[in-house]
Amino acid sequence: MKKSTTAIFAVTAATALALSGCAPQDTNDAGGDGTAPTAITLAVFNGWDEGIATSELWKAVLESKGYDVSLEYADVAPLFAGLSTGDYDFTTDVWLPGTHAAYVEEFGDEIVDLGAWNDESKLTVAVNADAPIDSLSELAANADLFGDQIVGIEPGAGLTAAMENEVIPGYGLTDMTFTTSSTAAMLTELKAATDAGENVVVTLWEPHWAYGAFPIKNLEDPEGALGGTESLHSFSRVGFSDDFPEVAAWLSDFEMDLEQLYSLENVLFVENDTDDLGPLVEQWIADNQEYVDSLTS
Repeated sequence: MKKSTTAIFAVTAATALALSGCAPQDTNDAGGDGTAPTAITLAVFNGWDEGIATSELWKAVLESKGYDVSLEYADVAPLFAGLSTGDYDFTTDVWLPGTHAAYVEEFGDEIVDLGAWNDESKLTVAVNADAPIDSLSELAANADLFGDQIVGIEPGAGLTAAMENEVIPGYGLTDMTFTTSSTAAMLTELKAATDAGENVVVTLWEPHWAYGAFPIKNLEDPEGALGGTESLHSFSRVGFSDDFPEVAAWLSDFEMDLEQLYSLENVLFVENDTDDLGPLVEQWIADNQEYVDSLTS
């Protein structure tokens, strides 16, 4: 099974924003007057595959319009910090109103909300599909069936904070070990357990390609500890709309439903066994040309 683990492990330091680049020949595209900047740094959360997928898509779209786009991978806190200082231009994977609310509040006027592109997303706790429980309210009494362990993702993730602050105390799970490491490590544990027919409980979110790749189900959350449905937003540095008004307008109009997103994620992470995502994105673009054209129409 293919996972985007190579990209996930690429934890990069924030790099200085390059504000100049070679102007393309076509004056209808980026920098056509010879003066407008064309180099864009797109920040991507390590391990969040909807962000990787949409970032790879926008990289291909913007490069087709004459921009020079580089992807920079970072953990959540450094990414928001880099966006606030202008080291990154924009990111596509900010979850609101819950998951990333603390970071948005912390950096306030130093970052800019370009708008939501999906409003069908949520945080989840998932188990193998044949697990003997269906609700988080049943987990404490059956913790031994899951090795007394909950497998989490990155320590700094909003999902991790929701687990530590709301889910674990709210459902009396303090006697279980909550392991946090990385999304890649969580997916490895999930695959190993489901392949072996064993019980496992992991923190996850929708949309994620794991729902199509593994036999899993979400545990019900009767207390609403994980929050409700969330929206996925694009955020930029201050001044990005002035420097790249065309791109900012495209991102503000960006919409992608779960069916389209899952289709792209399946091509990138499930159906292929390669870390070279560029050709896979081009394949998906060719199969969805009308939609892709609409992103910049």
